Amino acid sequence: MLNRGYKFRLYATAEQGVLFGQYVAVCRLVYNLALEQRRDWWRQFKANTGSSISYASQCRELTALRAEFDWIAAVSIICQQQALRDLDRTFGNFFAGRADYPTPRKRGLNDAFRFNGRECPWRKLNAKWGAVKLPKIGEVKFRLTRDMPVTVKNVTVTRDDLGWHVVFSTEVEHDVPQNFGPAVGIDRGVVRTLALSDGTFRDLDRERLNLLDRRARKQARALSRKKRGSRRRAEAKRLVAHTKATAARLRRHWNHERSREIADAFGVVVLEALDTKGMTASAKGTAAKPGRNVRQKAGLNRAILNNNWHQFETFVGYKLAANGGQLVKVPAAYTSQTCSSCGIVDKASRESQATFKCGHCGHAANADTNAARNILRAGTQPAPRLADGRSVKRELKRVA
Repeated sequence: MLNRGYKFRLYATAEQGVLFGQYVAVCRLVYNLALEQRRDWWRQFKANTGSSISYASQCRELTALRAEFDWIAAVSIICQQQALRDLDRTFGNFFAGRADYPTPRKRGLNDAFRFNGRECPWRKLNAKWGAVKLPKIGEVKFRLTRDMPVTVKNVTVTRDDLGWHVVFSTEVEHDVPQNFGPAVGIDRGVVRTLALSDGTFRDLDRERLNLLDRRARKQARALSRKKRGSRRRAEAKRLVAHTKATAARLRRHWNHERSREIADAFGVVVLEALDTKGMTASAKGTAAKPGRNVRQKAGLNRAILNNNWHQFETFVGYKLAANGGQLVKVPAAYTSQTCSSCGIVDKASRESQATFKCGHCGHAANADTNAARNILRAGTQPAPRLADGRSVKRELKRVA
């Protein structure tokens, strides 16, 4: 079985939009109250009941809370139970060491509520439109941009700066095929988004993204001139958020398309193990030890983040797994300074951002393509071993 999500744009009426906001607010309140109870009251709860706080115990208290407050009872109990289930799962991940300690949900950040799939039947209106029936809300139209299974597990309504969306979570039968496709190394960069070891490149639509960036900067300057608390400031803030969300959606769509193309064409994809968080850390420093080249580092950080390296890695990873392929990650050290022909490491061979010319053997190539070939070799060559089976650490040949 394979889990898949289908996301569509919702076109709610004004009344339904108000109800969506109420659902988000109540589910956020229930989540935060349950988090506070687990954080501050669990000792008292255990002393009074003799048992620890759990999803089941908090569901029982939710029933009492709904009986006391009509405005909480006006929201479907299914969504509130799903919020409690989310919290319980988050604590499970925390205790297993997979996540940090849970934090309260904030207004405007990851606004969402979820139903069980059996509670939300959907139907196809025509080739371009569908409608889903949500408990206590009614039927809401959505733009049907691709085919989807009739049976769904969960239905999630989300809000971002571009509006409301619905996500249908499904399970589909999927037999993982044997994948005998070729291997490819990929170098992720700032100037060339993806450089493949076969000599080809995949680049983001810089022209459109730069246009959106200039628009967002202009809107941000207009926002700074608006009076705090005014309606015009709120509208200006909404415009900035909308423009940035549009750019993020374009990058995400591009990563989906390129990762699908590469996962279908290759059986093994080799990437550098990049610590994007560490690479984009601020260079400001402290008052005692101020940083150097802060503006240049900030510009590089923006360029790295705008290329969404980690997002591409995530997308190509799960698509390869579904195709029976494999994602391999190798250390990033010296891949841009090593000659892919003779293996000599010499930083002087990287003549410019785009040019690599080995000072030892004379091999010349695009610098990013050369790095991608080094990445491919590092990920596909078996490590040499001693007679007893122990691996031998490779030593790079460096120019003195």
